[in-house]
Formats: sequence, structure tokens, C-alpha cells
Amino acid sequence: MPSREGIALKPTAAEVDAGQAVYTRNILSAYDLLVLGISNRWIWKCPTPRIEAHYNSQLSANHLDVGVGTGYFLDRCRFPGASPRIALMDLNDNSLAFAANRIARYRPEVWRQNVLEPIQAQIRPFDSIGINYLLHCLPGTIAEKAVVFDHLQPLLKPGARLFGSTILRQGVEPGATARALMSIYNRKGIFSNEADALNDLRGALEKRFARVSIEVIGCVALFSAQN
Repeated sequence: MPSREGIALKPTAAEVDAGQAVYTRNILSAYDLLVLGISNRWIWKCPTPRIEAHYNSQLSANHLDVGVGTGYFLDRCRFPGASPRIALMDLNDNSLAFAANRIARYRPEVWRQNVLEPIQAQIRPFDSIGINYLLHCLPGTIAEKAVVFDHLQPLLKPGARLFGSTILRQGVEPGATARALMSIYNRKGIFSNEADALNDLRGALEKRFARVSIEVIGCVALFSAQN
């Protein structure tokens, strides 16, 4: 994200688009194998079952997922109720369609939204909001990306949980393959996490929430926050 005299500027449309444009229908068809099956275990060093366990520990029966990917976790997770309310929010139409089709049995609400912008739609609040692998795809520093938390907070009911995961570059110890792949992804604009640091993530969450928990596994921070 460009800056002028230390003041962060609004990310350009191209910067915002770069982080989500890669998710074409063909890429989404291979995502579970390439990212969840290979990259998580062997490159980012955070096996997908560990992320799934984190989801299961945080989910409610009134849940919003932001940055929906393929809907893998929503398809597999155990909701505390037979008929949960599930909503999907993403900027990418392909991801929304893919995930909505995958969990069609839940009849999900679908909202197309750039969460770097204020949410204008009138949406009933949720008891949990998940943002899995979203932050490292957004332009800017953690402090600048944290506007996402501000935009989502009005959608949290009192006592609700916001949770998710993100791939960090600073404050963790990525291996050589992870460093190389992150560099490639950052050059292409798929990732924007060169400056993403564990301390900054913790600070951004603690600034906004009363209770914050972060666990680092490999390059991945699993976090949850609650007021």
C-alpha cells in the first residue's frame, strides 16, 4: 500500500483485486489439494486438520465466513446445531459460488463485499465470524488491514467470537521454501504479507477486543477474539 509522509493511503482497486483475482474456477478446483493438502503441511508447517480443529472450537450455529475460499472448513466442521445459519462474504464471485454450492444443504446467505470498505448492507449479527487465510491476501500492513476488524465488529453480537488464521512473515520462522514461495506470491500480489508480524496482529486485536488468543504453528497464526 502506498504512503505519503507516513500516512497510509487507501489501497488501489488493483491492489485489492490482486489478492483475490487468482481464485478462478480452475484454481478453486485445485485449491484443496495444493493449499490445504500440500502447502499447509509441507510449506507453511500448519497441517489443515489443526486449522479445522480451531474452527470446530470456535464455531457457532449463527456464523459468518469472510474470505470463503472453497468452503472446505464449512463443509467439514461440526456446527452446534442441526440447522445453523451460515453466511458467506467475499469479493470474489467465483469463491462465493463455489462455497455456496458446496454447502448448499445449509442454504447459506451470500454477500459480495470488499471488507476493506464499510459494510452498508443490513445484516443480522452473528455469534461467530471466521476469517481464514484472508489477512495475508489484503494490501497494507497489519495495522492498515485491521480496518477489517472495525468493519466486522457491528456484525458481532455481544459476546460473539471473531476467529481465523493468517500466514505471517515476521515474528515467525519460515523455512527456505516458505520464504521463497512468499516472495513469489508477494511479487505477484497474491500475498501482501512481507511486513505482517505476530506482534502487530496481537496489538491490532487487543486494541479492539477484551480477550485475545493467538497460537502460532509454523508460519500460521490461529487467532480468536471476543469482547
